Amino acid sequence: MDGSDGNFERAFLNEQKLRLAAEQLLRDKSTVLVAINNELQKKVADLERQQTLFVQTEKMATLGTLSAGVAHEINTPLAYAMSNIESLQNSSPLLVALLKLNEQYLNNEIKESRFKHEIDILNLQYPYAWIYNNLQGQVNDSVEGLKRIKQIVHDLLNFAHPTSSQDKQLTDVTTGANNALRLLSNKLKLCEIKTRFEPLPFIWCNLSSINQIFVNLLMNAWQACEYDLEKGCIIEVNIFEIDTNICLEVKDNGCGMSEDTITHMFDPFYTTKEVGKGTGMGMTLVYAMVHDHGGKIEVSSTLGTGTTIRCLLPLKV
Repeated sequence: MDGSDGNFERAFLNEQKLRLAAEQLLRDKSTVLVAINNELQKKVADLERQQTLFVQTEKMATLGTLSAGVAHEINTPLAYAMSNIESLQNSSPLLVALLKLNEQYLNNEIKESRFKHEIDILNLQYPYAWIYNNLQGQVNDSVEGLKRIKQIVHDLLNFAHPTSSQDKQLTDVTTGANNALRLLSNKLKLCEIKTRFEPLPFIWCNLSSINQIFVNLLMNAWQACEYDLEKGCIIEVNIFEIDTNICLEVKDNGCGMSEDTITHMFDPFYTTKEVGKGTGMGMTLVYAMVHDHGGKIEVSSTLGTGTTIRCLLPLKV
């Protein structure tokens, strides 16, 4: 073997050694990257669970604020329904007796004279005129009251139901606005509510999140107006298409916000309300939900004049 062959073999062995070392390093780095990726996935999953818990906690806090009004909303129709049903219960002996008499008469089990006599006696005990003049109204009022209770419970369940960012479907966003307005009807009863809902296409969104966005924006609007009762509370809720977005707009004529408040309004736990009157997470939650839908928020406010908040959701996500 001459010298050139020896040099070639040494070079080959060195190159092979370096290549094996590089391959081992690549395997080691790949193992580390896989471990880091797995850890990141666990962290992301943990963050998603924390966000879901955060959303649910804020929902429960909002429901706590609304509880007195919701109780009133349920109690009023419930009282009407119970009163009407008790009245119908008192009239039920007459109705049962009349049905039995009619059956006996039709089956020729009693004579006509006896039938008329029994009818007259029942009329003395339970005046027919009072019953048939009130019966239909009592039934209709009871049905309407129970439907109202059913709707309130349905809205509460929709609002309180735990959801995740994956729970999205093609939805009409005006449904969220109407759900929120019904849920807050007692709280907003002294406000003048103006709505403008343009016909819009369905978009891919989380209806529970849309409900929450409107509830939080309407609660903020009401709270901005509640300290100036002489001025009166006017809240506008508008939904319309602008450029390639659907705009969810809530306007109020309340106290307005300073530039400093606008700057910090989406910060966690930031609030201008008194202690115990706000969690400071409402607008943080709105911000998170809007951005989860690929949207953005625009805020315009003037101290002493009012605030307009626009949530722009893309028509296509």
